[in-house]
Amino acid sequence: MITILQIEDNHANRLLVERVLTPHNYRLLHANDGESGVALAIEEKPDLILVDMGLPDVDGQTVVTLLRQIPEMQHIPIVAVTAWPPEKAMEIAQRYGCDGCITKPIDIRTFPAEVASYLEKRKS
Repeated sequence: MITILQIEDNHANRLLVERVLTPHNYRLLHANDGESGVALAIEEKPDLILVDMGLPDVDGQTVVTLLRQIPEMQHIPIVAVTAWPPEKAMEIAQRYGCDGCITKPIDIRTFPAEVASYLEKRKS
């Protein structure tokens, strides 16, 4: 089963992602902040990481930077999920080593396909 780690502090956003992705047979893990997200990523080595850029403790950019420094994490796609304007979000996401960006509010009709496309691009 494919495992997705969502690092997101907003409970409603976590629930929405879970409800949209669970029917597609993904195993979802959740972290409420950057520090626990990094720890959970190291422990579980998920197939994909969805990270909010505006976390309460450590911002998403720092989370991505930390994860990219860990050899075991370098092949895992990391996707920024943010409410920032799309142009700024993509620029920031690329600058910090994300594989892409999905803007909030997520489109529940296209979100599963977007997630699947990032999983297909996994680095070996």
